[in-house]
Amino acid sequence: MAMMTVYLSHGLESGPGALKVQALKGVAEQLDNCEPVVMDYRGMKEPQERLEHLLAVIAERNDTLANCVMAGSSLGGWLSAAVSAHEPVLGCFLLAPALGLPDYPQTSITLQAQHTHIIHGWRDDVVPPGPVIEHARRQRLSLRMIDDDHRLHNSLDTILSDFEQFLERCL
Repeated sequence: MAMMTVYLSHGLESGPGALKVQALKGVAEQLDNCEPVVMDYRGMKEPQERLEHLLAVIAERNDTLANCVMAGSSLGGWLSAAVSAHEPVLGCFLLAPALGLPDYPQTSITLQAQHTHIIHGWRDDVVPPGPVIEHARRQRLSLRMIDDDHRLHNSLDTILSDFEQFLERCL
């Protein structure tokens, strides 16, 4: 069975040591045939610059995107979706993804993933839920709306439980 690589992308103001990224990494490490790669975008402000960095790391590692899960929060969610728009991936696990924001390149991304799951907070005041719900509706993607804000910190147990089930489906 092929090794599945899970790329974990943090948000704009966040870093590789952030709570959600490290918690997701912990879930991925528990599974056989699953290798988490925590990305570090600190010092890169532009979404496009981060996307090019992520694609370069995937190329350097010689990973086949068909065996990769892209997981990310906020801007990291946008990056994960953007990679899948370039080339089909095994999975996209998106937390409060920055989809439909007017100042981002490629605002209406078409995800090409065998498995997709989005978790978004009803009270998100950074990335409005409306465009994300519309995006999920248009592509008929799995979407869990929860009573939380952009950081989703009150929903960590739900996120980790969903992530574990998601990775098992991908494997």
